[in-house]
Amino acid sequence: MATSVTAPPEDAPRTDPSRRGWRRLPVVHQLRQSVGLQRGMLVAGLMLTGLFLLTALFAPLLAPYGHAQLRDADGPFGAQQPPSAEHWLGTTVGGYDVLSRVVHGSRTAILVILVAIVLSLFAGVLLGLVSGYFGGWLDRVLVVVCDAVYAFPSLLLAIVMAIVISGGQSSLFGGILAAAISITVVFIPQYFRVVRAETVRIKNEAFVESARVVGAGHWRIMTRHVLRNATRTLPLILTLNASEAILTLAGLGFLGFGIEPTAAAEWGYDLNAALSDVTSGIWWTSIFPGLAIVLVVLGLTLVGESLNDLADPRLRSRRAAGSADTAETPVVPGGALDAGPGGLDGIEETHR
Repeated sequence: MATSVTAPPEDAPRTDPSRRGWRRLPVVHQLRQSVGLQRGMLVAGLMLTGLFLLTALFAPLLAPYGHAQLRDADGPFGAQQPPSAEHWLGTTVGGYDVLSRVVHGSRTAILVILVAIVLSLFAGVLLGLVSGYFGGWLDRVLVVVCDAVYAFPSLLLAIVMAIVISGGQSSLFGGILAAAISITVVFIPQYFRVVRAETVRIKNEAFVESARVVGAGHWRIMTRHVLRNATRTLPLILTLNASEAILTLAGLGFLGFGIEPTAAAEWGYDLNAALSDVTSGIWWTSIFPGLAIVLVVLGLTLVGESLNDLADPRLRSRRAAGSADTAETPVVPGGALDAGPGGLDGIEETHR
């Protein structure tokens, strides 16, 4: 007896692909997946990080004065002035407005983070991909070099690189570039290790062997099939490295190897200049730059740790057993291994 198939009624609810699409966005998906304290940490981190990004984006509009401005129409600001209606957070020992320096310092920090992460991503991913895919003597040399750099104290290495690149201090562009390159040298081994380990594992998968059989070249296999799967965990590392970049930049500025105060505002330099004020009871010149560093690092760290917990099935808190969102959640943000456009069946078609 044949079984009849009943068509769904026309008024039955249908899933909107566009709505499901935005729900699968990286941060949105992890936010919907999180529960309890884990969600609270992620939301708090996103709020602090969003505030930092908005402050850096609208710094010229939010800051009442320029980062190196010492006077207005009424005359000089004066050094070490307490918080008042004219200067909400007071003035520094050099006569700068503290609020303006803190706000403009966020723009310097975001520029250094962007340049450092872009440079370290490009170099670390490329070296890790080549080293893991080809192996041999090149792999051994790169592993030894990266292990040696990784074992070196990161701040000391950044100081040495800052001295070599800019002589210790520089203009806005030179200082940002010097600090970014210094941080890049520290970050490259981290991306190299992650990408190399994933590449060594993925290059032996069945879809990679299938691509070799149909005649695909090394470069095509590396870029179309290996790269997209080897970089799935990098968003987790990016957030943690961003907070480390903030601390390294602040350390360079605190030790006097940062950016000149007339070129750009930098929180580490302002903390160094406020050391003598602390013993004199002048608290406002040091507490606000230090608070900015703490809040930004805390926000980025909360986001990174929350994403890391959600990516690890041993740490992730699951919803009800019948939840479709949780059941379909991948172990890592990038999802399961992807053979490329068209899946395993489309490998041959992409190389015809």
